[in-house]
Amino acid sequence: MTGSNKKIYTDEQIEKYADALIWGLHTARKDFKKYDTVLVRCDLEAQILGEAVHRKLIKKGYNVIFRFLTPPQISRDFYEFSDSEQRKALPPGETEMYQALNGYVYISAPSSLTYLKGIDTARQNEVSKAFKVIFDIRNKRENKGLFGWTLCTYPTEELAKQAGLTIEEYAEQIAKACYLNETDPAAKWSTLLKESTEIKKWLGSLKIDTIRTESASMDLKIKLGDRRKFKGVSGHNIPSFEIFTSPDWRGTEGIYFANLPAFRGGNIIKDIRLEFKEGSAVGISASQGEDYVRKIMHTDEGSCRVGEYSLTDRRFSKIDKFMADTLFDENHGGKYGNSHIAVGASYADTLDGDPSEMTPEMSKTLGFNDSAVHWDMINTEDKKVTATLKGGDKVTIYEHGEFKH
Repeated sequence: MTGSNKKIYTDEQIEKYADALIWGLHTARKDFKKYDTVLVRCDLEAQILGEAVHRKLIKKGYNVIFRFLTPPQISRDFYEFSDSEQRKALPPGETEMYQALNGYVYISAPSSLTYLKGIDTARQNEVSKAFKVIFDIRNKRENKGLFGWTLCTYPTEELAKQAGLTIEEYAEQIAKACYLNETDPAAKWSTLLKESTEIKKWLGSLKIDTIRTESASMDLKIKLGDRRKFKGVSGHNIPSFEIFTSPDWRGTEGIYFANLPAFRGGNIIKDIRLEFKEGSAVGISASQGEDYVRKIMHTDEGSCRVGEYSLTDRRFSKIDKFMADTLFDENHGGKYGNSHIAVGASYADTLDGDPSEMTPEMSKTLGFNDSAVHWDMINTEDKKVTATLKGGDKVTIYEHGEFKH
């Protein structure tokens, strides 16, 4: 059943969800102009929300391209029956379209999380590598201030089932997280942006050298690196409560453990454990899906390195259930908040300076990671996070799910 027929939220909540996405888009890029080109892509299950977003964007005077995402069976058929040349091919005009885009709204509402089960990971990696050029175009345009994006998730029976919730419980988690029951969700997001900005300024003022994260299952040290800043609550994700950076991958040492399961490439992966030495994962294990994890982390040279480090304060996030969706799980609040790392690509906009000035040589020198992969792995255990400052002092920056600011 498509989103246009399935009544999960009231008409008022749909309008508020669309308003939150428009807020996210305009926060991610401040200087949208009339007749800018915006792409809206959504799953069939989220058609009702996609229509609302499209309508609001048209009323604002933008030129809107609307596309439905590929249904699961069609996507599986492609991976199963295509040859290598087909998997490496980009649709005609795809790069040209992204070179002209000013905005992008992505609405995820999967009707299956396991539709690629059994598909050779190497086939999936071929497509990821082929489409990396699209992400590079987006990143370059975003760094120049020419492009902004946001994304969200719409509840589906499949998501609820995989999370062990009813569809009503799942929808309510999203409503709480995105302020759909508030009078003015955009105003709530603006308040959160102000509060998170104070924490980011505080972290930036500490002059951090390394960050150590300790819990019952892990002890990980990362090197922040030169010319880094912390980002978060930037409009890119609705919801987004995390505060993150892209560290110098070369300084990663120790054990990281992801206690939340993950759905990726048709696989369910549990209990990922990574051991890092000199910046790279030299030990990779999982209680379920280990072979898949190993293959993904050997996609390219950078896929076994850390591209992101993140913390979420439980006081910000009202998400307290496993959601079987990375967008919500990486923003989990619950009892102890969460930390997550992403293996793979770094974010150039965590550069303390103009990211449009980042050249490949500069990126390499500063230890920003490059990869076709970006995979968030989440830990919700009680943890202590200690920063060692450049002067040698140690400061606890996060404990029991809260920043110490």
